[in-house]
Formats: sequence, structure tokens, C-alpha cells
Amino acid sequence: MSTSTGIATSSTARKVVASLGILGATAAIAGLGTFGDFTSSTTPTDLTVGTGTVAISAAAQGTATLAATDFVPGDSMTRVVSLKNDGAALGALNLNTMSSTSTKLTSDALNGLQLRLESCSAPWTDAVVPVCNGTKTTVSSGQAVRTIDLASSPAMGAGKTDYLAVTLSLPTTAGNDFQNLSTKLSLVFTGTQRSGTAR
Repeated sequence: MSTSTGIATSSTARKVVASLGILGATAAIAGLGTFGDFTSSTTPTDLTVGTGTVAISAAAQGTATLAATDFVPGDSMTRVVSLKNDGAALGALNLNTMSSTSTKLTSDALNGLQLRLESCSAPWTDAVVPVCNGTKTTVSSGQAVRTIDLASSPAMGAGKTDYLAVTLSLPTTAGNDFQNLSTKLSLVFTGTQRSGTAR
């Protein structure tokens, strides 16, 4: 009896241990499953950034020179310049007229040299007095040495050209004290990049 009971007891103990072992393995497998996640990724999206350029050029149109001698009160001289934007769109565009020598020709705002800037929607004719073959607009008129804002110029846009006519004149009110004077004017167009924005 005792022996039989001992065998039964041992057999039961082995079954219990075996059962615990199976349960432990099942729990371990289930535990591994709780750390798994389904995932999904998009395909790469390329982001390309390129910087713009600020590049403008001005070229005299036709064969006329940008010089004049023996100017007398009442004389005027018109020359044509093609202003092209070879870069990106601009934020600002100006014409700065500077003088190599300060004389009454440039310092006298009323009787000294006057500058008129006109824009044409098409190229001007090459003549002593150029003719606009499109729509003509007076951009600015006044003392020769100054800064002119060209914010409305077509050349503000990338790849665009503004056909300009620059007219210098000496008023009839210039007196004898304007004799034997000379100066050299420099016309410098300056383009400035636009302000940065959220893109």
C-alpha cells in the first residue's frame, strides 16, 4: 500500500511539474507577443532648395554715345538703355546717378542739369530723338544727381527687360556762371533681393 501510494504520489508530482512547465512556456510566448507593433513607412520625399541670384545688366541701345560737349541752356540729350534682370525676382531696384565732380551743373537743383527717365513697353528706335514703339511712361524727372526708385519697373521680374530712355537737359534759366563747366555722370542700377518669406 505504501509503495503503491508512493508511486502514485511521485507520478502526480511529475504531472504537476510538467503542467507548470507547459504553462510557463505558454506565458513566455504570450509575453513576447505583447512587445510586437505593426509599422508602416512612407517612401522618401525629396526636398530640394536652391538659392536665387541677383543679376542685372544695362546696355546702351544703338550707336549713340553717352557724351556731349558744348552744351548750352536749352540743349538736351537722350540716350536709350536696356535694363535686363538676368537673375531672380527682385525686392528693390534703383537708379543712382553720381557725378565725378561737384559743380553748379550738378549742385544747382533748379538751373543745373536735369534728368528725365522714361520707360517704353517695347524697344526704342535708334535715332537722335528715340521714339517709343509701345507705351511710354515717365518714371521720374528732376535734378540729375539723385536716386530714382524703380519699384514699378518690368525688370523687377526674373528674365524681364525694361527699355529706358535717359534725357539730360540744361534749363534755359542757366546763367553765365554755368559756362566752361564739365562733369561726368555715372548711372548705376542696383538690384536688391526680395525679403525672405515662409516657403
